[in-house]
Amino acid sequence: MTRDGALDPVGRIEELRAAIRHHDALYYEADAPEMPDAEYDLLVRELVALEADHPDLITPDSPTQRPGGRATTTFDPVEHRVPMMSLDNAFTADEVAAWVERTRRRIVELGAEREVGLVAELKIDGLAVSIRYEDGVLVQAATRGDGRIGEDVTANVRTIASIPATLPKGAPSVLEVRGEVYLSISAFEELNRAQIEAGERTYVNPRNTAAGSLRQKDAGVTASRRLSFWSYQVGEMVGGPSLVHHHEIFEFLSSMGFPVNPEMRVLAGLDAAVSHCADWQARRHDLDYEIDGVVLKVDDLALQRELGATTRAPRWAIAYKFPPEERTTRLLGIEVSIGRTGRATPYARLEPVFVGGSTVEFATLHNADQVAAKDVRPGDVVIVRKAGDVIPEVVGPVLSERPKGLRRWKFPTNCPVCGVALSRPEGEADARCPNGSCPARVAGAIEHFASRGAMDIEGLGEQRVQQLCELGLVGDIADLYVLDPERLAALPKFAERSVAKLLDQIETSKDRPLANLLVGLNIRHLAGAGATALATHFGHLDRIESASEDELAAVEGVGPVIAGSVHHWFADPDNRALIAKLRAAGLNFTGPATSDLPQVLEGMNIVVTGTLEGFTRDSAEAAIKGRGGKSPGSVSKKTTAVVVGVGPGASKVTKAEELGVPLLDEAGFVALLETGTVPSRTGEEGEP
Repeated sequence: MTRDGALDPVGRIEELRAAIRHHDALYYEADAPEMPDAEYDLLVRELVALEADHPDLITPDSPTQRPGGRATTTFDPVEHRVPMMSLDNAFTADEVAAWVERTRRRIVELGAEREVGLVAELKIDGLAVSIRYEDGVLVQAATRGDGRIGEDVTANVRTIASIPATLPKGAPSVLEVRGEVYLSISAFEELNRAQIEAGERTYVNPRNTAAGSLRQKDAGVTASRRLSFWSYQVGEMVGGPSLVHHHEIFEFLSSMGFPVNPEMRVLAGLDAAVSHCADWQARRHDLDYEIDGVVLKVDDLALQRELGATTRAPRWAIAYKFPPEERTTRLLGIEVSIGRTGRATPYARLEPVFVGGSTVEFATLHNADQVAAKDVRPGDVVIVRKAGDVIPEVVGPVLSERPKGLRRWKFPTNCPVCGVALSRPEGEADARCPNGSCPARVAGAIEHFASRGAMDIEGLGEQRVQQLCELGLVGDIADLYVLDPERLAALPKFAERSVAKLLDQIETSKDRPLANLLVGLNIRHLAGAGATALATHFGHLDRIESASEDELAAVEGVGPVIAGSVHHWFADPDNRALIAKLRAAGLNFTGPATSDLPQVLEGMNIVVTGTLEGFTRDSAEAAIKGRGGKSPGSVSKKTTAVVVGVGPGASKVTKAEELGVPLLDEAGFVALLETGTVPSRTGEEGEP
């Protein structure tokens, strides 16, 4: 130990190695990690840096000298004939550039002057496996393990539907296929819903669940988990084709019947690589499977062989890791908020932690069942996740860090705002405050009424609405239209100009379309699409108010759940009185006039994805609906065509290609609007 109390290099290196080995065992062997990837990566990077400064301290058993974790004793060991290596990581564009430059220098040293061609693959967050075929028959499957010895999971891999049991004629006599077993996000969410319904603990994330599912002793359990597979590499191969480039491996694997990820790209140079990584960092949540980075590889297979590898990783590949979306922090407390519909939502108060690009102090816990299933308790160290723009959530506790004596948190029986007993209708996951006069419900309803998707009243945010409610200036949404300018002007931080602007915004909102008003009324289950359908079909609020539940349900795009909720809302005398106040205030109750455009898209479902030059998202949707078509948000067997703009959702395009749905560019979309006929999609340069 040094004079200032810090560990000397030898001590710190041993401390880091012990910590990494501990977390490797939890991650690779127990499938129960206690540390997010980002924090683990920091440990590894510190160890790599220290060993670089003190190369005499590097030992063969250091975690930096071997890939992955050890194989467990649960399954029989399998020796990989060709080692399964890990990848070195880059965390910034500069580190990617440094790797490219190092690779260029090595290629020059090898006597090859040609440019470095690269292949980019998505880094799937799953479990690496190797699958061996002999004479076209699957004979063995193994996990990576420590890269040399893995675990025999043959019986379990056979249950994965996307992995072929036999290969087509002409297959190599020996073929070892490598790839990633993963659990799709939709399958993971379905599995956790079943856990909650059964009163069991939820699973932490798709990666660990996939790993645990593949390591089940009972292959029947594995079969029930809906695992998937992406192939991306060949290990040993006897009698196969002569491949020159890495991207040809994908073509070959696809011809053998293996699923290959459609997002593989061949890139020309560093700028393209950096741009590709940044693009997927922004779009990572467009997919139905989790990715945590982009893998860059030298495309020339001969160069790969010449570049070789270190003891744990190939020199011809690197993984660009996305910024962390999971970190650990202390759970200070659990509180409950009451929303505009009375929904009681538990949320976590946290020690501030920087995750997903911002500092997080609060995170959702969804509902009482989720809190119970995750078993998080005030005082726990918890894993917090913030995926893109999604609200932060608590994933689960770090049980090894739990202080002794922590009690389970109990959901309150009464509303924390108004004190009325909470209710939980049978079959629903959420408890609710039934008191329509609950201050939290009133304020939430007014905020919703003023929101952009409803009446779009600028200046009526959460704090301003709370102020108006606390001072008794508004008690419902109709009170906004009779606000006293003099009382507003007397409010702190409310200048005369601000008062005039707010009142002008409120006055302007009277002319908003009927569909916006319906959304603003805060009717449970009724959102934009259903509101538009009702406004278009009935043409006036009075006719919606007097319609029977069956008449409402008969409107296309509404259905029995929305119809029941709308009918129940208008049957309430208090709500009818509210409508009368809005009528007296002069709000628009009239729906849109029937379109006089030719109904050439009647019966068609047109999905738009990406940015179009001549249309906004709203105007494209209006153009489709104005001609009798529908504009759903997802691709299905009922989809007529998908219009693809700049930066499309990858999952939508992939789904369309899988289903054989026509893909149109903007010119094709314009032709469709004019003729009602789906044209052939034009090529990238305009060729047919």
